Parts: sequence; structure tokens; C-alpha cells
Amino acid sequence: MTGFAVNFWAWALLSPMGPRFKEILELSSFQQSLLVAVPVVVGAVGRIPVGALTDRFGGRVMFPLVSAATVVPVLYLGLAGHTSLAGLLVGGFFLGIGGTSFAVGVPFVSAWFPPERRGLAIGVFGAGMGGTAISALTTVKLVDARGTAAPFLITAGGLVAYAAVAALLLRDAPGRMVPTEPLVRRLAATARLGITWQASALYAVAFGGYVAFSVYLPTYLKTAYGLSQADAANRMAGFVLVAVAMRPVGGWLSDRLGPVRVLAASLAVVVLGSTVQAFTPSLAPVGTIAFLALAAALGAGSGATFAMVALLAPANSVGSVTGVVGAAGGLGGFLPPLVMGSLYGAYDSYAIGLVLLAIVAAAALGYTLTGVRAAAEGRDGNRQGPGSASRRHRHSSAEHHGVSTEGGVNRCV
Repeated sequence: MTGFAVNFWAWALLSPMGPRFKEILELSSFQQSLLVAVPVVVGAVGRIPVGALTDRFGGRVMFPLVSAATVVPVLYLGLAGHTSLAGLLVGGFFLGIGGTSFAVGVPFVSAWFPPERRGLAIGVFGAGMGGTAISALTTVKLVDARGTAAPFLITAGGLVAYAAVAALLLRDAPGRMVPTEPLVRRLAATARLGITWQASALYAVAFGGYVAFSVYLPTYLKTAYGLSQADAANRMAGFVLVAVAMRPVGGWLSDRLGPVRVLAASLAVVVLGSTVQAFTPSLAPVGTIAFLALAAALGAGSGATFAMVALLAPANSVGSVTGVVGAAGGLGGFLPPLVMGSLYGAYDSYAIGLVLLAIVAAAALGYTLTGVRAAAEGRDGNRQGPGSASRRHRHSSAEHHGVSTEGGVNRCV
């Protein structure tokens, strides 16, 4: 979780500075949205190869490597890249490397726990996304007190320290299954798994919604409610903290109630919260309640999605599946800021963007209650079993979670 938090801290450095860069560099709303969205999309797409490489080389190698690589764009942005839009976009592009750390951590953590405990374990690891809250709470204050370079230099130091400690102390789980097939063949096999696409669709809404709010909320609050930059950043940090706290709760509930039920409840809350906020109610108390409800639901839904992945993905493909699903989540967070910025520029209102979120969440809820639930009942989404020596243990665990294993084939929850 520590490594995930440090890398996500770096990944989110540009978001709190978005309003300031807009004023200093005279950016349009779309350019500001693009600035904070570029690290998101790169971190998302990069999870696909990084997840597959983690299956092959393990978290012991990949976590220090990703952390060390992220140091370079962080230093560039702090020392030179923040003076122009082009420099910010180039630095932001490579800053996306930090976002790929998620695809390292899920298979690494998953391998250490039996299936019936993976929901909570991965939820706790996923709480490392609170690194974005560290960025929100400290970046603007450090810039005001010490200059623009300060938060970047401090984050770079944290990344170097973690990379060194991880290289010395991290160990992969005993008996970790190492794939022998070429990377392209493994990714092709991953694409044929039903769980890959079911989880991708749901994660694009749950985690994508979280990412979108975490990068765009300061801009939204400043523009829609006239808050100061510091106040908006603090409220964004509160949003992140609630989502972070609820992620392990979502995993824990999934271990006990099943991920489908948790996902359905979470998406229903997203529909309600985004619909209420589309009317731009007063921030105290209705707007605050709506945003906190959205944060809780998106965090729990994210945890539930990966509880499903950890339970159902073949043991030697968890990284590959995580990479694709994580990419879908990141891409789900890339588009909304651009859409919100464009719509506000055109209509001087965020209402349409929030209505679109409600519609997408309602569609995901419908899919969860139909397609995903049908897969849970063994009628759709068949997936080849892991073929490991622990099939009997997985069979009993799968029965506990409502997964059929008839005929040697696991069926998705």
C-alpha cells in the first residue's frame, strides 16, 4: 500500500495545480482539463503491459522499477517543465508511469492470500489511492510556502526512498505461478476471459468516476461555487479520503455478500448522487452530502470490482487481467474531465456532464443486474479454470462466493 500511495501521490501532482496553471499560462478550460487528464490516460494504458510484466517478473522487480522511473518526470516538471503548456503535457505524459503501479500491486498482493480473503486484502492495498489526497492537501501549500519546485522535489525524494526500500525488502509470494508464454500470447488469452471485460466495464465507471472527480473536483468547486484554490483542494482531499476508506470496505463486504450485490448498491448511489448534484444545490449541506455519497459509492464499487477479479482470474494471469481492467478504469477517468471542461466552455454549466454520469452509472447498474448476475448464475460469461493443483480449494471458495465450477469451468460472479 505504501508504494501505491507514493506513486499515486506523484501521479496526481498536476491536478491541484490546474487552476493556477490556467491563470499563469492563460489556458482555456479544455487545455486545463487536458493537462490534468494526460497522466491519467497514460497511466491507464500503461497498466496493460506493466500488469503482464508483473505476471512474468513479479512485484519485487516491478515495484522498484516503476517507482524509480517515475522520478524522472517528477523532477522535470518541478525544475523546468512547469513553465509552458507543452512542457507540462510532456512531463504529464511520463508522469503517467506512476499510475501503472496499480497493475503491479494487485497481482503481488493477491498471490499472498487465499481467495476468500483477497477482497479485503486488495481493498486495503487499493487504499493507497489515498496518495492523491496527500497531493491535494500538500501541493498548493508547498508551492505557496516554498515555490513551485517544492512538492515535486519532495515527491521525488519519497519515490527514491521507496524504490530503495522495496528493492531490499519486497519478496514475491512463495509458489508464485510464473507464465512462460510470450507477452502477446498472454494478453490475447487475457482478452478471451469473460471476467476481463465484465470487470473492465464496471471499473471504468467506479474507479473512472473516482479518478475523474479527484482530478477535476478542484476546478469544479472553484468554478461552480467560487471557492478558493486551497479550499477546493481541501474538499477534494476529503472526497478522496472517503473513497479510500470505502475501498477496503467494499472488498470486505464482497468477501461476505458477493461482489455483485456490492457493485449494484454502489452504482445505485452513484446514479442518485450525480442526479442530485446536476442541479448544483447549495454546498452546505446538500452538495457536500451528495459528493461524500459519491465518494463512498465509487470507493466501495472499486473495491468490489477487484474482489471479483482476484477471485475469478487465473492465478498466473491476475496481473494481465488487472492491467486491462485498470486501463479501463483509468480511461474511464480520462474522458469526464475533458467532457466537463468542453461542456462548461460551451454552456457555462456542469449539469449536462453530471447527468451523463448518472446515465452511464444507470447503464452499468442495469448490466450488473442482468449480464453480470446471469454470469453469477452460470448462464453466461464462462471462463476457463486456472488448472492449478489448488483447484479443490478454489472450488470450495468459489461455492462460498456463488461461483459455479461445474464441469471444470469457473463461471463469473
